[in-house]
Amino acid sequence: MRKSLCFLNLIFSTIFLSLIALIVSFFDKKGERIQKIARFWAKLHLFFSGIGVSIKGEENIPEPPCIFMCNHQSALDIYSLLACLPLSFRWVAKRQLFNIPFFGWAMKKAGYISLDRENPREALKAIEKAAEKIRDGTNIIIFPEGTRSIDGTLLPFKKGVFSLAIQAGVPLVPVGIRGTCNLQPKGSLVPVKKGLIYINIGKPIFISGKKASEKNRIMADVRESIERLMMAN
Repeated sequence: MRKSLCFLNLIFSTIFLSLIALIVSFFDKKGERIQKIARFWAKLHLFFSGIGVSIKGEENIPEPPCIFMCNHQSALDIYSLLACLPLSFRWVAKRQLFNIPFFGWAMKKAGYISLDRENPREALKAIEKAAEKIRDGTNIIIFPEGTRSIDGTLLPFKKGVFSLAIQAGVPLVPVGIRGTCNLQPKGSLVPVKKGLIYINIGKPIFISGKKASEKNRIMADVRESIERLMMAN
């Protein structure tokens, strides 16, 4: 019963709130009201799923703008970050999500950034667009693994997102998420059980003035920090 209720809520709330977001977008050029709608959508989904979120380390968030880099285990990562991260932000998301009726249209209106990993030229344009948004004051969330981990272990990072980080020159905030993989494994449309998600926000990594030749070092520092945060209480 809970899973059925959760699924019905997800379908109808996504369609209804996406329509509201599309209407609001005519009066919300910066996308801030749409972001609030998205936050409500995420909280609604977590409520019907019977899932709580414990978040720690908010004091580590620097003055905007910054780039949050998070591990990715489940669709629940998105809901939990939307619901609980205490500031406005935009996503860098794969291009296919923007093709979903209503949901994808609302994402575009909110100012989320489409990334086509299969087209290097388009990916480069997306990176340049994201860097410009960040320099203009927009916080961005990125999953450097590029896809969800099946078993919860941290996958290899994509180097392109670190090219974006160096171009933007803003602080990188590592985030470790734990618990989402067990609650909603990859391939599941809704959570398979109730539970608690843990989000740990780490100290920022400052990269202003860093060069492209230092990308591997920056990537290793972020990875080490996320791995540690994933294990933290």
